[in-house]
Amino acid sequence: MGEYNLHSLILACDFRVADVERMWKWLKKRRDNLDSIGAHHVVLYESIWEPNRVLVTIGIRNARSIREVLRSSALFEWFDISGVDDIPPIFGGEVVEKIDLYAPSPADQVGRVVVGVMSSVEDVSALMVKVHDGIERFRRNGVRKIWVYRALDDGQEVMILQEVEDEAAARHWIDHPDAAAEWMSNVGLGAYPTQFVGRFAHLMAVAEQG
Repeated sequence: MGEYNLHSLILACDFRVADVERMWKWLKKRRDNLDSIGAHHVVLYESIWEPNRVLVTIGIRNARSIREVLRSSALFEWFDISGVDDIPPIFGGEVVEKIDLYAPSPADQVGRVVVGVMSSVEDVSALMVKVHDGIERFRRNGVRKIWVYRALDDGQEVMILQEVEDEAAARHWIDHPDAAAEWMSNVGLGAYPTQFVGRFAHLMAVAEQG
């Protein structure tokens, strides 16, 4: 999750793709389009349990850009090239807090698993108090990072990105979440997708060429 260091405003979408590599090549050819709508980085995670399921996040320069992205024809073209029949829910939010439970170690990232959750909570501020109180328990469960985003259009809707030690720890965390991980309780309800469990696959800095 170190790839997210620049993300304070974010667009995220969890969906299935007909061909992940084809979609990524298409996105790389459209850096100019992404730059024009305020995007600065695109990160793609690929599911380790569900073929062709991806979690894509787009770092955005400002809130106005997020609204422009959601109105952009490029977004619909992206889903069309991805082979998506129905446009999936898109999360647009701002960072609440990024908690690294261990000192960063780029050489120690191999095998790390990301668990992504979109959910609703009663109160984000109260949730963060619970999270800080539960830090040591999170560590014991193999959680290494917890990054919390709040939706711009709904103060109770959140996206949580959690970096977990390995696949076994991710499975245990999903089956036996800590009481402080309130966001796990509404996963898969209503419009929310089930937990996304995957590994980093691609990163693109939009301003770069080539």
